[in-house]
Amino acid sequence: MPHSTAPSGGRLPREVADAHVDAFVALDPIAATFLGVAAGSDRLPDLSPDGRHAAADLARTTLRQLAEAEREPGADTAAERRCARLLRERLTAELAVHEAGEHLRTVGNLGSPLHEVRDVFTLTPQDTAEDWAAIGRRLYAVPDALAGYQASLGTGLARGLTAGPRQTAAVIGQLTEWIGTDRSWFQEFTDPCPEPLRPGLDGAAAAATGALAELRDWLRDTYAPAVADAPDVAGRERYVRLARHHNGTDLDLDEAYAYGWAEFRRLLAEMRTEAARVLPGATDPWEALAWCDRHGDAVEGVEETRQWLQTLMDDTIGLLDGTHFELAPRVRRVESHIAPRGSAAAPYYTEPSLDFSRPGRTWLPTMGETRFPVYDLVTTWYHEGVPGHHLQLAQWAHVADDLSRYQTTLGLVGANAEGWALYAERLMDELGFLTDPQRRLGYLDAQMMRAVRVIVDIGMHLELEIPKDSPFHPGERWTPSLAQEFLGRHTSRPADYVESEITRYLGMPGQAIGYKLGERVWLAGREAARARHGAGFDLKAWHMAALSQGSLGLDDLLGELSAL
Repeated sequence: MPHSTAPSGGRLPREVADAHVDAFVALDPIAATFLGVAAGSDRLPDLSPDGRHAAADLARTTLRQLAEAEREPGADTAAERRCARLLRERLTAELAVHEAGEHLRTVGNLGSPLHEVRDVFTLTPQDTAEDWAAIGRRLYAVPDALAGYQASLGTGLARGLTAGPRQTAAVIGQLTEWIGTDRSWFQEFTDPCPEPLRPGLDGAAAAATGALAELRDWLRDTYAPAVADAPDVAGRERYVRLARHHNGTDLDLDEAYAYGWAEFRRLLAEMRTEAARVLPGATDPWEALAWCDRHGDAVEGVEETRQWLQTLMDDTIGLLDGTHFELAPRVRRVESHIAPRGSAAAPYYTEPSLDFSRPGRTWLPTMGETRFPVYDLVTTWYHEGVPGHHLQLAQWAHVADDLSRYQTTLGLVGANAEGWALYAERLMDELGFLTDPQRRLGYLDAQMMRAVRVIVDIGMHLELEIPKDSPFHPGERWTPSLAQEFLGRHTSRPADYVESEITRYLGMPGQAIGYKLGERVWLAGREAARARHGAGFDLKAWHMAALSQGSLGLDDLLGELSAL
């Protein structure tokens, strides 16, 4: 272990946190693969109620051990206290979600146990014959894993804890796409395997595909009819609990809702000004963005776009390293990938393994498209790649031994990471990387989508009233249909993307608000540090210190950033 033991022989909080990581990855081989732990790469977790209870029992045990560790000599240092606060807050939030039975109703088009089972294969090593043999064993584990997941959903059904019909329909559609008509996603995935292993891997892929079909048919024939009249929205009680889990703070939801509207109005005014630079005479920003879609700069071809994004990230690293960041060589490496078919519409990032044997990767869902407008790609890859998610999460991995593995992996708070990535978009605008009118309008469009997320996510889940001075359905109560219409009017994204986004928000209540609310904290922390240092404020030093703290919930993030 990288941390010293207490003089009495007891463990300090950071040691308890890292022991929790070891115990958790033993229960969850998917988490092990994300961290780069080889053990368990041929297995999948128990997704049944019993498996979920085992993870909850581990959290309770760790909290008891943490209480003991905090009484040890040496536990009162800033580093130990910071880790202890995060560990307690995260495990307490996770237990609250578990005890409310959320694991019995986790159905959505992104981030569910089902998606983890498929996505882990894209991160499993594929370099040797033994790697492929382990993949084959993991494929044969898919039926049991999905049976456990179905058992959890069935238990939720019996207890009246269900997902909504919209999320359910979306997942049935995704499963149908993964199963395919001629060959399944799993069968295509195993195409590059060594020829001598092909018969065994063909059988394993067929078994995994059969499990997808069995789950799809159960969701279609049993689950969907049973939840046909269930609400798609969470309601206030569930939303408060889940928002705490995603954001690491107890939010004033009415204040956050008002903030979303304030940002909407600010950005709309700025977008109108920028739209006139793109398309002279245009007063509607989305008219100008539609022009960009049809006539603006674009990259043609899927592979050409992947290569273009790789060059964009490599060039951005070259321009920022040494000026606004100080990057270790292994942090400088990031890979551009095309997302597996059947993914949700939004691009995403996967962090490197702790030993950097697997680098950080960005993923572009093509949604059947082969032409990609540049105005949208640039700011999105500043968010997903550099200086967004990659610089933060790769830096966490780089300093994991100095902090704790928990603070840099399992303890991740979504609003911290998404807030940094949105701050990174704004930083690139501040640094002059978005002077091209098309690209800057694309940046503002992306910012607007995050402001709209705050409005519609809180609004529809809590069924709030739309303000009477709103330009959209004033005085009415939010519904998912109104949320989809509102987002569709105020984004350049196509209709299928907008539909996928609203379904995502319904399946992950409280997650979508973390981008804008997290960015607000990052900006406030930077300004507080700037005010404290005055003319001596060093932005590069602040960035590196901020990125080397590991995970913090929004409760702690502002104070820690301000003190740097």
